[in-house]
Amino acid sequence: MYTNKTFLITGGTGSFGKTVTDYLLQQDCKEIRVFSRDETKQDSMRTNYMSDVRVKFYIGDVRDYDSIFNALKGVDYVFHAAALKQVPSCEFFPMQAVMTNVTGSDNVIKAAIANDVGKVVCLSTDKAVYPVNAMGISKAMMEKVAQSYARQNTQTIVTCVRYGNVMYSRGSVIPRFIEQIKSGKPITVTEGEMTRFLMALSEAVGLVEFAFSHGRQGDIFVKKAPACTVNDLVQALQELFEVKIDVKIIGVRHGEKLYETLATIEELARAEDLGGYYRVSMDDRDLNYEKYFTEGNKVKALDDDYHSHNTEQLNVSQVKEVLLSLKEVKEELASWLTR
Repeated sequence: MYTNKTFLITGGTGSFGKTVTDYLLQQDCKEIRVFSRDETKQDSMRTNYMSDVRVKFYIGDVRDYDSIFNALKGVDYVFHAAALKQVPSCEFFPMQAVMTNVTGSDNVIKAAIANDVGKVVCLSTDKAVYPVNAMGISKAMMEKVAQSYARQNTQTIVTCVRYGNVMYSRGSVIPRFIEQIKSGKPITVTEGEMTRFLMALSEAVGLVEFAFSHGRQGDIFVKKAPACTVNDLVQALQELFEVKIDVKIIGVRHGEKLYETLATIEELARAEDLGGYYRVSMDDRDLNYEKYFTEGNKVKALDDDYHSHNTEQLNVSQVKEVLLSLKEVKEELASWLTR
């Protein structure tokens, strides 16, 4: 899969992009193209990787078809990670979310097909399931756009992966909570009983790699993940940093949910359980609905969706173990305890 292959990562200067670049550099690939619109982050990343000639940098924007089309010439595989991800900002500027997450994704997939790319994996989110905010709606539309191309049976395989919060990625509450702990300021919590999936960046990369290895046209892959309440996350951090900080409840922000869903009942009815993952196959029916009534279409009866309230729930001790597996948390903790 990797030998002598060229990869392109859209949004390549983000948290996921840098992690997957490190992963690909351990493989026997030919070239890694980092595509983003942020020249400052590209300059910083270029300095870090200047010793490896396989890493190339492309300035461009997924909103601009020509820039992504040109960057995709000669590419074998694409990780499509470019997106607007912040729920509140997308709520206030929804058309910006549409232009990046929907139109931009359409540009990436269309340009990949035009350049005979082998596979495209698009990164989605739990917020795309039963979306109640602009970010989730735009990501749900991205999934629909991806599957619309998949239905055309092109040579380019188009799949999606869907996962929950990535710990210590951009916008994660964990670094914010740690900053508040270290400054002695109250920890600001939206709703203590809110649950969220917990996943490390390395696990997100593993999910995408799994999709590349096993993905069929139009598949959506979901990684099973544990979850915890925000209250338990806060308590775990305070115990690790050996402090007791006041907690201030600020209320649910624009577009937030009490819990997040990774797969619906309807999707699970046609999903394949692959152990650590669900493969949700594309609904490949055509527009001739009559035959599905005359021939029948059996659907399995299920009890519930797969969401952060009914997945494995971690207690405070288990959350501490998960946090201590993160390099960033260990570094923050070491500097704090030796101050």
